[in-house]
Amino acid sequence: MTAPDSIMRCASCDGFGWFEDGGGGEDCDWCRGVGYVYRDGQGRDRPIPQGDFAALATDLEALELQRLRELGYQGSAKKPWQQAIRKDSKLGRDPYADDK
Repeated sequence: MTAPDSIMRCASCDGFGWFEDGGGGEDCDWCRGVGYVYRDGQGRDRPIPQGDFAALATDLEALELQRLRELGYQGSAKKPWQQAIRKDSKLGRDPYADDK
């Protein structure tokens, strides 16, 4: 009996699902743009078939959240006026401040 396939980050695109070469982004050939692949018991990777996406949605979302956290994502977006980089710009002012 062989071990079931596990879902792994694509080694070719490191989970991004695409490459940017010469100004245009193209889907990764290895994972077909998904960012993740099936890995069998022998360590061979293969693309995840489109028909499996619905059943794997929760797992793929969890893996993607983990990848984003590794990149520094904190879990929520900040409004422009809450972003330190925009502090002294036109977008750094809370447009609702006058309504309070």
